Amino acid sequence: MDNLVFSLNATVPVFLLMVLGLFFRRLGWIDEAFASKMNKFVFLVPLPVLVFEDLATVDFSQVWNLKFVLFCFGATLASIALAALLSLFLKDRSIQGEFIQASYRSSAALLGIAFIQNIYGDAGMAPLMIIGSVPLYNIMAVVVLSFFQPQRKKLDAEVWKRTLKGIVTNPIIIGIAAGLLWSALRIPMPPVLEKTVSNVGAVATPMGLMAMGATFDIRKAFGKFRPALAAASMKLVGYALIFLPLAVALGFRREELVAILVMLGSATTVSCFVMARNMGHEGVLTSSVVMLTTLFSAFTLTAWLYILRSMGMV
Repeated sequence: MDNLVFSLNATVPVFLLMVLGLFFRRLGWIDEAFASKMNKFVFLVPLPVLVFEDLATVDFSQVWNLKFVLFCFGATLASIALAALLSLFLKDRSIQGEFIQASYRSSAALLGIAFIQNIYGDAGMAPLMIIGSVPLYNIMAVVVLSFFQPQRKKLDAEVWKRTLKGIVTNPIIIGIAAGLLWSALRIPMPPVLEKTVSNVGAVATPMGLMAMGATFDIRKAFGKFRPALAAASMKLVGYALIFLPLAVALGFRREELVAILVMLGSATTVSCFVMARNMGHEGVLTSSVVMLTTLFSAFTLTAWLYILRSMGMV
């Protein structure tokens, strides 16, 4: 019972904030335009500040873990390859690209930080998980969506240029790099700056989760139901079932294991839909997977945390 309470305490507050965002949307206090601006603001300012704070205020030698970063990279790459293999069984080949991207691409930054912060009080290993997975998420999303376009165009230099620029200028990546550099150089942080940074970073999780909830539309969860259900099952259960035992065998525990769990088994990020639409795909399958994984990840993540807690891993 203690393990179940621990798991519920870790996951329920996260999803209650999403429900609160949905409730405010129903009341008309948050509309689609406002939710979109909230999402953008969180991505540009509080989230980068939050990861910067967590890295800048600790010893660099204690934070950096090459083994962990390489595992996140390898597990992400293997997940993408597995999703591509499963997509070969789809009858409708026009949705292959959407299926692959929606199957592997997690809401790693927002949900990863939210869960670890909820359990341990800070972002923990989430920034290093982001380094290992998010750049690969973005690069492979461009490759997959371009290669499997319904009316395929070649991957030209302009597409690659935009992708690389997007990774280099990603605010969260910049926040991580700045935090690691600040820590490595042992730059002191005056109390006034520390308090300001802490206050700005503190709004990231509640605002981001409410914005995510405000954009939720349950009707979209049932478009292209069968392939969406297959992709959602892999996203929430399949990859974690394959790679979590490997992570445990390699000695990862506590914050490391929770970060890996979120990378493997959290909801598909909303940005998948935006990218799919912008690259010539219909987007119905992607929005369905986003909605299904967002809806059911509350239950699956609680179950995974309960299992890991019962085994004394987190």
